[in-house]
Amino acid sequence: METRPFGKTGMEITPIGFGAWAIGGGNWEFGWGSQDDQQSIAAIHRALDLGINWIDTAAVYGLGHSEEMVARALDGMSQRPYVFTKCSMIWNDQREVGHSLKRDSLRRELEASLRRLRVDAIDLYQIHWPSPDPEIEEGWAALAEFKREGKVRHIGVSNFNVEQLQRAAAIAPVETLQPPYSLLERDVEAEILPYAREHNIGVIVYSPMASGLLTGAMTRERVAAMPQDDWRKHGAEFQEPRLSQNLELVERLRAIGERHGRSPGEVAIAWALHNTAVTAAIVGSRSPEQTEGVIGAGAFRLTDDEVSEIDAV
Repeated sequence: METRPFGKTGMEITPIGFGAWAIGGGNWEFGWGSQDDQQSIAAIHRALDLGINWIDTAAVYGLGHSEEMVARALDGMSQRPYVFTKCSMIWNDQREVGHSLKRDSLRRELEASLRRLRVDAIDLYQIHWPSPDPEIEEGWAALAEFKREGKVRHIGVSNFNVEQLQRAAAIAPVETLQPPYSLLERDVEAEILPYAREHNIGVIVYSPMASGLLTGAMTRERVAAMPQDDWRKHGAEFQEPRLSQNLELVERLRAIGERHGRSPGEVAIAWALHNTAVTAAIVGSRSPEQTEGVIGAGAFRLTDDEVSEIDAV
C-alpha cells in the first residue's frame, strides 16, 4: 500500500489505519458491546498483513482494554506499525468517564499507556478532547514536555476547533489533528481542514463510515438487535428519521461501488480521502473479515464527478 507524508512529523503512513475503538469492547459509556479478544488480535494481524502501517487507539477505549489488545497483537513482532494513542479522558473505580488536562493527570495517563502498550515511547500522543477548555494550555505544554523527554515522538490533538489549535500552536507546534469526518459529519470542511492544510498539520479523520452506518452491512434489524452497551443504539443517526435517510444514502454508495467492485464502506472512505487536506482515515475493525471488506479503500479513488454525485444526495 502506498504511504503519504504525515504533516510535519516525518512519518509516512498508509491512507487508512487500523482504528481500535471498537475492540475495547463494552461495559463502559462509549463501548461497542462485547468483543472477542482473539478476533481483535486477528483483525489487527490481518490489517498489518494487508499493508496498513499504523494503529490508532486511546487509553479510554474499553478503559485501557484496547491498548492492552494492541500490545498483545504486536507482541514479538520485529516489524512494528506506528502506534498512536490519546489522553485526557479518565475514569474512576465506578467506570465513570471524565476529562482532565492537568499536567499531573496527563503524566499518570502517559505512564499507564506506556505500560499497557509495553513500549518505551509512543509514536503519536494526542489530546483526545479539548476539555476542560481552560486547561488546554496546561495540557498542551505537558505534551510538549513529554516529547522533550523522549517518552512520545510526536504530539497532536483531536476534536479541536481553529481557535483551540491556535492557542496550542502558541505553545508548541501542533503536528497532527484527528477530527470526525464523514458524509454525515462535514462541519470541519469550512474552517478546520483549510487551517490544517495551510499549517501543514497532518490530518487523520475518524469515523469515515459513520461508526459502521455507511458500511453497507447496517440494517434496521441490526440496529434493533444491538446490545444496550453499544453506544450506537442510542445515537441520533441510528434512529428514525435519520436512519432511513442514511440507509438511502448507502444505496447510492453501493451503486457507485458496484461500478468498481467496491463496497459502500470503501466508497465512503474514499470520499473522505478525496479531500486534499486529509492525510489518512481511521478505519475500525472487529474481525479479519471486516478488515478485508474495507482494505480496498486504501487504493480506491473516486472521480470528481462521482464525488459530485454523492454530494448531490
